Amino acid sequence: MSSLHVKFPAPSALPIGGNRFKNVRAQATPAAPPAAEADAARLEPRVEEKDGYFVLKEKFRQGINPQEKVKIEKEPMKLFMENGIEELSKISIEELDKSKLTKDDVDVRLKWLGLFHRRKHTYGRFMMRLKLPNGVTTSAQTRYLASVIRKYGEDGCADITTRQNWQIRGVVLADVPEILRGLEEVGLTSLQSGMDNVRNPVGNPLAGIDPHEIVDTRPYNNLLSQYITANSLGNPSFTNLPRKWNVCVIGSHDLYEHPHINDLAYMPATKDGRFGFNLLVGGFFSAKRCAEAIPLDAWVPGDDVVPVCRAILETFRDLGFRGNRQKTRMMWLIDELGIEKFREEVVKRMPEASLERASPEDLVDSEWERRDYFGAHPQKQEGYCFVGVHIPVGRLLADDMDELARLAEKYGSGELRLTVEQNIIIPNILNSNLEALLGEPLLAERFSPEPPILMKGLVACTGSQFCGQAIIETKARALKVAEEVGSLVSVTRPVRMHWTGCPNTCGQVQVADIGFMGCMTRDASGKVVEGADVFLGGRIGSDSHLGDVYKKGVPFDQLVPLVVDLLVQNFGAVLREREETED
Repeated sequence: MSSLHVKFPAPSALPIGGNRFKNVRAQATPAAPPAAEADAARLEPRVEEKDGYFVLKEKFRQGINPQEKVKIEKEPMKLFMENGIEELSKISIEELDKSKLTKDDVDVRLKWLGLFHRRKHTYGRFMMRLKLPNGVTTSAQTRYLASVIRKYGEDGCADITTRQNWQIRGVVLADVPEILRGLEEVGLTSLQSGMDNVRNPVGNPLAGIDPHEIVDTRPYNNLLSQYITANSLGNPSFTNLPRKWNVCVIGSHDLYEHPHINDLAYMPATKDGRFGFNLLVGGFFSAKRCAEAIPLDAWVPGDDVVPVCRAILETFRDLGFRGNRQKTRMMWLIDELGIEKFREEVVKRMPEASLERASPEDLVDSEWERRDYFGAHPQKQEGYCFVGVHIPVGRLLADDMDELARLAEKYGSGELRLTVEQNIIIPNILNSNLEALLGEPLLAERFSPEPPILMKGLVACTGSQFCGQAIIETKARALKVAEEVGSLVSVTRPVRMHWTGCPNTCGQVQVADIGFMGCMTRDASGKVVEGADVFLGGRIGSDSHLGDVYKKGVPFDQLVPLVVDLLVQNFGAVLREREETED
């Protein structure tokens, strides 16, 4: 699978669905239309192509959400594809705020360029999210991002996201055109990484070096990212989705990619001696609902990874609901149509209007025990190893990034791999260089290859330090709670603890062993204080399962003893006082 031969149709040539009947609702008087007519009305595409962009048809603009209205007022991609960012960047934030239209540019449309305005906490500063397929980044890219955030002083930092991606903070609008040019020079883009676009394609962080991998996911994720962004030029075929959309390609038995929480997951499977993928669809998190991906009953050969992605995206784009934002993810469309009707719509949009049924020859070992990637491990390439290092809650400063880039070049191949747990893997290290790498001060003092056991599975979203939607601060608090709990109990295996600042659950608390979702609650005296809803029982791997709320509204001063009790009762932890007595 070192190369793929996929023909990409030009965006203008992509089918957008047939012209059918107007959407109607059945009523007692007059008589309801026949079922076939009603179905045809519902299956009329809600968007049409105009002047190179897809827009919502006039007849479907009743009851749409505010974000859809912003897209209708002004096409967001014009800020990039027609260079609107150049003019926008020359105007002060204060001046832009005087007009609703340009204020929407700043707070909404710039998200199509990966720029998120942190109005509430850092007015005039932006977070910039990159596209980094499969989480592979080079030392040159890492150094460039470090150079960007360094100029912003205390406002500048970088985060590793739960989709194997970089986010940099502190960016000011006036610098954006220059930053975009710099990204292009090092082979990066921030395009189509926010709002109603396809998020970063996730794959096996050990792709190509894993002795036990099923398939190298890098070529597939590179193709997906290149197609969705038209090689970083902008692909308006997929910039007006009803909501965000996540995709992953599974490459190992460990399921590091978390397929059950993606809108589309490619699961390796063979069929009649051919390699390909069974498809899962519809997984997502939101403030009102979380759903696990379900089988589409479809298999595609490896060369059809892009065409089937296109067909599913077009189905979602054409038919997805655009009202209440809490009901616009793709699973809501699947629920409405039913999985078989949804599949039929996908088939209509396939190049040959055909899609094979799922294969029973699943290549993922359901009995596989998920591996820990921290520390040193042998690669499939003889004489080489990789080292997984812990980045506490994924936060890095410019000097950290420069030093990681130096280590990757000195001891490896100049490459770093990001993981969905917000950590980093340094690949392609000669065994003879391993001892020297492990002795480097950065690994010995800050980013340990052997972190404390409760730190191994610690994940935290941005939190209220930078995110205006977050109810609580997450990163520092996550570290503090883990440290305090670790001082009170001894555990023999990692326990994955995830933190998210609000119900949008960017920290993915539902997949954690123990999850914490920020909220406001009352303490013992009745005072309103910050706290967390506690989730329990999330599982990953072949036995994946979303966790449930264990206890709501726990004040922070009660959180540590609660976690201690959970660890003792559910995860075999032993109180350190008892442990010392027994010793």
